[in-house]
Amino acid sequence: MSLSACCLDPILLFPYHVFVATRRANRKSKGSQAIVIFWLVFIIVIISVFMGNAETIQRNFNLFKTRLTTSPGVEEELLMMMEEEEPVVTVIIEQPRPSVPEPQPAPEPVTPVQTPQPAPVRERPAAQPQVQPAVQTRERVIYYTQISSDGQILQSRVTRRVPVSESPMVDALNVLLTGPSADELGRGVINLIPQNTRVISATVRGNTAYINFNEDFLFNTFGVEGYVAQLRQIVWTVTEFQNIRDVQILIEGRRLDYLGEGIWVGSPISRQSF
Repeated sequence: MSLSACCLDPILLFPYHVFVATRRANRKSKGSQAIVIFWLVFIIVIISVFMGNAETIQRNFNLFKTRLTTSPGVEEELLMMMEEEEPVVTVIIEQPRPSVPEPQPAPEPVTPVQTPQPAPVRERPAAQPQVQPAVQTRERVIYYTQISSDGQILQSRVTRRVPVSESPMVDALNVLLTGPSADELGRGVINLIPQNTRVISATVRGNTAYINFNEDFLFNTFGVEGYVAQLRQIVWTVTEFQNIRDVQILIEGRRLDYLGEGIWVGSPISRQSF
């Protein structure tokens, strides 16, 4: 063997020795860990057994202590008392309650069914004729025209029975427009208001009556005397009402100044206007 080889062998073998020493140390460490784990498991098992039988261990320990401090006769009595302390389980059997019948309602009395007797037929009294309520009427004064034997135009005063209503002035004017009766015509009573004349409306303001006629009121075939006569018939008939002093003539809602040939109707007309 050369010098170089003798010098290099320890150096080359050093890592191997280190590896072997490390492996042995690891084996010893693993063995120590296994021993520690074993004893831990053993201690845990002992503690578990002790905890599960703590009552039995306590009883045996008390018995051992009693044996050391008491006589043999007393020890036997204690053993008998401990055996008698076994828990006694009492089983209670519940007896079924006797069933009590529920009270039944008393049967309702049966009422005999009575056959309905036919009701006696009553004769209806003969129907009485209905009496119509009497219509209340009142006398109204109406003015027509009458021509005297010497040709003068005069006022003819007549009375009519007119039904009572809420518009007595309109009722009186409508009776006036119907004209005189046959008996009155036989006595020379005539109506100079143009035919087909009708009252559209009639209102009162203060002491003045506003009478609204249709356009037929404008056409009188008897000239000036005819216009004056028809106005007098209207004014005299309307002023028969105590609260009326004069009359304003309207045609289709309009106030005219003149009627016919210069007959003034632009302001209210009274009996003194003629």
